[in-house]
Amino acid sequence: MRSEDIAWVMCHEPQLYPYPWTAGNFADSLSAGYLCRIVCQGDAPVGYAVMMLILDEAHLLNISVIANAQRQGVGHMLLTLMCDEARALGATQCFLEVRPSNAAALALYERFGFVGIARRRGYYPAPDGREDAIVMRAAL
Repeated sequence: MRSEDIAWVMCHEPQLYPYPWTAGNFADSLSAGYLCRIVCQGDAPVGYAVMMLILDEAHLLNISVIANAQRQGVGHMLLTLMCDEARALGATQCFLEVRPSNAAALALYERFGFVGIARRRGYYPAPDGREDAIVMRAAL
């Protein structure tokens, strides 16, 4: 991902999430040196991800597949790409947070080998207040 890709990302982020990241969140991630990637099918971008690395830990902050490319293996491929890159940079484990209501994401992460290790109460904004987050971990 480059700064010029943020406009494309921002066309999709609000369609995918009720509480989307801002363009500033993506720009800050790029500036901080996080792993920020766009994945394409042919020449068309279909997904993006942001991962932070600290010592031997990777933290997946955002992974998204545009609506018309979902349920085609793009998410698994993007998650594999991010984890492989993190491993190559010395990460031995990866963490993420996910909404309990996001069944598709939970299924993807569990298929990939992530397991729930904790719960963060009221982590995410929700229409009726706040929603918990399940913290998940996978060995790389």
